[in-house]
Amino acid sequence: MESKRQQKHAKLLQKELGEIFQKEAKHLVGKAMITVTRVFVSPDLSVAKVYLSFLLADSQAIYELIQEHKKEIRHYLAKRIGKSVRIIPELAFFPDDSAAYAQHMDQVISNLDIPPATEEDEEEDN
Repeated sequence: MESKRQQKHAKLLQKELGEIFQKEAKHLVGKAMITVTRVFVSPDLSVAKVYLSFLLADSQAIYELIQEHKKEIRHYLAKRIGKSVRIIPELAFFPDDSAAYAQHMDQVISNLDIPPATEEDEEEDN
């Protein structure tokens, strides 16, 4: 269970990292749209797990590029929040596959062959 302090810090990081990917790091990601879906912060606020979702690009290539430029992204973050936090957390980026998983589950559910209810089943429900 995250403390209020961790949640507040995570929300700040999520907002600022989203803006960094839209503005400062545009030269890294090009036309790709990157969404910061979730951020989890360690209890001592020194490490942040950042989950990213990618649109309009090869997600694996963009993810690797972000991993290579992790220090640069952390530097942009330090410029933005350096005066309001004591420690700029180390960033650990992870791809967020929840949208792809949801799409897969939608497809599985739509492909299910469910026979229609018989009259006896309908009478039992009432």
